[in-house]
Parts: sequence; C-alpha cells; structure tokens
Amino acid sequence: MSVAENNKAEGEQTHWSQTQEAGTMAAMQLVFFIYRVFGRWVFSLVMYPVALYFMLARPAQRRASLQYLRKHYRYKPEAWRGKPGYWHVLQHFKSFADVILDKMLGWLNDIKESDFSLVSPKRVEALMNDERGQLIIGSHFGNLEFCRGFMHRYRSKVINILLYDKHAGNFVKMMQKQNGASRLNVFQVDEFDVTTIMMLKEKIDAGEWVFIAGDRIPLSGLQRTVNVDFLGNKAPLPIGPYMLAKALACPVKLMFAYRSCACDNKVLFDVVPLCEKLIISRKSREQDLQGYAQQFADALQSHCLNSPYQWFNFYDFWQPGTDYIALTRVKPEGV
Repeated sequence: MSVAENNKAEGEQTHWSQTQEAGTMAAMQLVFFIYRVFGRWVFSLVMYPVALYFMLARPAQRRASLQYLRKHYRYKPEAWRGKPGYWHVLQHFKSFADVILDKMLGWLNDIKESDFSLVSPKRVEALMNDERGQLIIGSHFGNLEFCRGFMHRYRSKVINILLYDKHAGNFVKMMQKQNGASRLNVFQVDEFDVTTIMMLKEKIDAGEWVFIAGDRIPLSGLQRTVNVDFLGNKAPLPIGPYMLAKALACPVKLMFAYRSCACDNKVLFDVVPLCEKLIISRKSREQDLQGYAQQFADALQSHCLNSPYQWFNFYDFWQPGTDYIALTRVKPEGV
C-alpha cells in the first residue's frame, strides 16, 4: 500500500512520485491471511481502522480526497445525500485499503472469469482476437491489476507494464515472486529515450501489449502536460502516453476495471478504443494532444461519476502550485 508523505510545511505541494511505502511483504501476507481464513466480509471490517489510521496520519492526502469528493459533489450533486465530509473521506481511504487485497488477487490469478461483468463483450472479444500489439492506457481508478490479470489469465497475452513510481515497482516485484509463472514484464521508466522506445516498438511488433497510466503528472513537470476538463475544472494530464503511442504506431485502448455495486460487487471491466493509429500533426500538435487527453479524461470521468470512491489520486490534481512544479524536478529517492 502506498500513500504520499506528509507535507513538510503548510501548503507545500508534493509530487506523487515522492511516495514512501506504507506496507511490507509481511503486511501484505497478513492481509491475504485474514482474507483466506475469515473471508472478505471480516477483511473489509478490519480495513476500517487501517483506513482511519492513514486518514489521520496523512493530512495532505486527506485534503486531496476531500477536494476531489467535493468537486464530484458539485458536478453531480444528485449522487450524494449531502456535501461530502470526513466520513466520506474515510470511505475513500477504506476503498483504497480494500484494493490492496484485490491487487494481490489480480496478480496471483485468484479471480475467476465469472467474477467479471463486461461493459461491452463485443469490444472485449474484438480486442482478444486482435493479434496486433496494443498500447493500453489505464489509470489509478479502480484496480489495474484486474485488467492485467484478466488479459493474462485467459488469453496468454504478454503484457509489459511501464511504471514511473519506484515504490509501485517494489510491489510488483514482490507479487512476481509469489507468482513465478507470471508473463508480466515490468519496466521502471523516468523518461522515454530512443533506446526505450525502440525496445517497446519491438515488443509491439511481436504482438505484445504495453500498459501505461494516463492520469499522473510526469516527473519532468507540468511542461509536458495539457489541460483538460475534468469534473467541471481544468486539470493537467501527461502527454507522454500519446507521444509514445505516436512512436509505436499501434492501436490504442483505454481500460478500466473496478468493483461496482451496480453489478453485485463484481469487477466491472471496460475497454474503450481510442484510435487505430494516433496521429499528431506539426501544425496542430497542442490541439491534437489535448484532444486525445480529453478523450481519456472523459472516459475516466464517466466511471468516476458512477463510482466516486474508486479513484485513488491522493494529491492536488487540479491546482498543483509553484512548489509542486519545483518538486517535480527532484528525482525520487531510491529504495
């Protein structure tokens, strides 16, 4: 489980990559043990005090959660009984705690095909039957491990995961040790240089898939972002996924997976085609990039509106200030 460090000074913005691990393999094994012995219902109850601890101990993330939930409330007030407060923040943290277990289940292939509810079976079938390499843009909404697990378990696709966050990389490595048969390859990237792009292009040409998140500001800072409309406000999104897509010249899909009350708490699985081949012209580069990023933002927003507690970007997503921009130029410390 990863959450960002406390702000060192009031009002200081911290880049999401400066995240410190809040859990160890032993803690994850304990989580899995509770689930195995007592079941999901008891596990879910145990996660309330865990969520309360992190809510109290992480003021920056507490504020970011409240900010997001209230923006959701202003955009879709009919989804709420009243203005969100700290009880709703606790629910948000609790949902994040629950996802820890689901991440483990996704990696360990301890989920069945019957656990999924497909938004569009036709789109999923078309994707599964497509032998071409694919760039999959995901997010920190729901549980991307479900996406990887679904594809890997049932169709034997080779999946390559691009991570900016070194601490998330540690989690992945721990899960790979638990599942030695995994065909998931993980790559730690700070930026896309020529060597990295050529390596990824070879994988795409071999019919493999590449996963990348589309909702995190890059380590290089806000200069490599475009502004999109999200929940009624302007927010920066990275251009990296779309520049990579242009270089790879392959089909691009958006993918979401999360537990939803709308389908009896099954995993709602959605695939949204973005384009067959991403095109960016020199004359309208900024507009083209903004257009692709807005399509991603619209798809993400549609799911957030239905399940607000499933988006786990616990930082000031809309208004990163000057301190934030300065901090993005600092490389995260090694583990």
